[in-house]
Amino acid sequence: MRALLALAVIAGSLAIALTTPVRLGLDLRGGTQLMLETRSTPTTEADAAATDRTVEVLRGRIDALGVAEPTLVRSGDHRILVELPGVHDPKKAADVLGRTAQLTVHAVLGPAGTGDGATSPPADPAEERVLPDDSGQPLRLRAADLTGRDVEGADARFDQQGGAGWHVTVDFSKTGQDRWRQVTARAACHPAGDPQRRIAIVLDNKIISSPQVDPSVPCGTGIPGGTTQITGSFDDTEARELALLISGGALPVPVETVEQRTVGATLGDAAIEAAAWAAVIGTALTALFIIAVYRLLGLLATVALACYGLISYAALAALGATLTLPGLAGFVLAIGMAVDANVLVFERAREEYAARSRPSPRSALTAGFRGALSAIADSNITTLIAAGLMFAFASGPVRGFGITLAIGVLASMVSALVISRVLAEYAAGRTAVRRRPRITGIASTGWVRDRLLRRDPFLMRRPRRWLAASAALAVVAASGILVRGLDFGIEFTGGRLIEYATSAPVDPDRARTALTDAGFPRAVVQSSGDTGLTVRAENLTNADEATVTETIGALGGETEKIRDELIGPSMGDELRRNALIALSLALGAQLLYLAVRFRWFFGTAAVAALAHDVVILIGAFAWLGKPIDGVFLAALLTVIGYSVNDSVVLFDRVRELLGRDRATPLPRLTNRAILQTLPRTVNTGMGAAFILTALAVLADDTLADFALALLIGLAVGTYSSVFTAASLTIELHPHRKPLGRATVTNGPSGRPG
Repeated sequence: MRALLALAVIAGSLAIALTTPVRLGLDLRGGTQLMLETRSTPTTEADAAATDRTVEVLRGRIDALGVAEPTLVRSGDHRILVELPGVHDPKKAADVLGRTAQLTVHAVLGPAGTGDGATSPPADPAEERVLPDDSGQPLRLRAADLTGRDVEGADARFDQQGGAGWHVTVDFSKTGQDRWRQVTARAACHPAGDPQRRIAIVLDNKIISSPQVDPSVPCGTGIPGGTTQITGSFDDTEARELALLISGGALPVPVETVEQRTVGATLGDAAIEAAAWAAVIGTALTALFIIAVYRLLGLLATVALACYGLISYAALAALGATLTLPGLAGFVLAIGMAVDANVLVFERAREEYAARSRPSPRSALTAGFRGALSAIADSNITTLIAAGLMFAFASGPVRGFGITLAIGVLASMVSALVISRVLAEYAAGRTAVRRRPRITGIASTGWVRDRLLRRDPFLMRRPRRWLAASAALAVVAASGILVRGLDFGIEFTGGRLIEYATSAPVDPDRARTALTDAGFPRAVVQSSGDTGLTVRAENLTNADEATVTETIGALGGETEKIRDELIGPSMGDELRRNALIALSLALGAQLLYLAVRFRWFFGTAAVAALAHDVVILIGAFAWLGKPIDGVFLAALLTVIGYSVNDSVVLFDRVRELLGRDRATPLPRLTNRAILQTLPRTVNTGMGAAFILTALAVLADDTLADFALALLIGLAVGTYSSVFTAASLTIELHPHRKPLGRATVTNGPSGRPG
């Protein structure tokens, strides 16, 4: 059964991978660029604050359209630069983004007379108006009874039984429910067929629906419940588009598309090629390391990891996710991290093989999968909790990262628990393997475990010393934030955008290299149209601007500067606030899960160690003067997503030992758990380190910083799980209280090794 499931998953993933391409982000392929301009109304001034609010509404609309990893920045006080990767119909996108989505609900006073005409609608919804309905008949409408502020949400639905087809269900807020009941109560007092029994739903000064109140509704009672349906000849796309416009809210001010063009990738071919080579070399080194340590089972695990890559790619393609270069690097890193589940199983199998009197490779391997299941499930569920909350509460790149993280976790579990198990158990049952069990890689304990067993160090003799060392390390890192400050990149601070028209086409790669040599290594360079070029950088003075213009002019011949504007951050206040909320909820949910699965002091220790890792990583970048930008944010999220795994694996072993031995003091049991799980920690860390080192050495500056952040996070996370989390668990443990029942997993009953 397990083999059939593995074949079905691989075959399905292969079919998707061959037929559905993955959408590439702006940094890899480029996309469509729209320049929107905000317009003032009689009631609202289109200043910088109104434009910033408009950016956040547009970001919600773009997310609802299914465009992942877009770029939205305020350019000057009245313009918004929107870059959409993989958008095939930019005119339609511009139409959706430009709609003001001013929703109002009106009672119909009757058909307009010939003298009334279909007049231009007033700007103020509190005034009466005359608008044509969908048949062209002008209707005289009362002042708005409800507005978009009374709407709680909207959803596109398909009515299969009633035959109404696609429609939009609108849910009103508590205040809107009362107003909706009142307006329908008045309309119900008119006879059926009377125009005054109709309710007009107006979007952007256009009647989109004017249904009659059902004859069953009595006069003065109205429709309770606060829900209505907008029906019409909608297809699925139109219904979903209308629903997102209504639920996404109205734009604070109208916007108009003033420019539309295609733009090139923000990263050049050289950077992408370097990242690809780093991926190939790092993955090959990881595979060789696993094969060297675990021999035949390592080779089979490498095959399973290749299947993991295929499954992850197919899932990204099927979901329509956008793959950016940091996401690609994270995807490659996840291949190194996915080896963790295999290492857990193989180390467990080594323990089982050594503990039995007449072992067989197959029985030891089966016991290894069974014993490692608890740790694998707990570590992956905590990561899935974080990924789910990022998707639910965050937006922009944080939400996209949550999707990628969840895909990686689920694919790694399928790879390790299904595909790898099928291959390993089949190989271990062969006659040749039974006769020569050492070729499996689990018949020997390994030099790391042997050395630990010989020395048997008591690391947890004085846990408070480790906590003091961790606190000192965190203080040193935090002082870097206070002394050096954080060098926020253009995504967080905004900067300056300069656009050039050149007489000869300029290769963006050459421009990036020239600007780096001129002292602007973090400038974002893109082609714009056929011969245009845009440069974005933070903290550009007028003297710097002159240098940039001179550098571009040396490459493109006659150069004309056609735009020079200050731009706002692409990661605005709302996006940062949503990200912090999502991360806080993720930490809280992980704490709650670990408290339920283990004990409260285990969860507290794991989350405290995670916070310790985050502080040290941010502080290290502050001391090194490295930029805090979108790439660093991806690295930080990766560390948060995986840092808790080491602690969970250790706690799972402590819980198991507590269930078997209640007489030994907790420090000694914790020390035994550390020594038993340390081989897994070392081997997993080595696998990830190969890929990260390859990225740091071969990739460009941007990905080198990404790899550096993850190397720091990997080293600090390994230290904190062993010394910070374990020591804090000992200090928080209620020594004089009964331990209670502990979940006992199947494991070796004999010595640790």
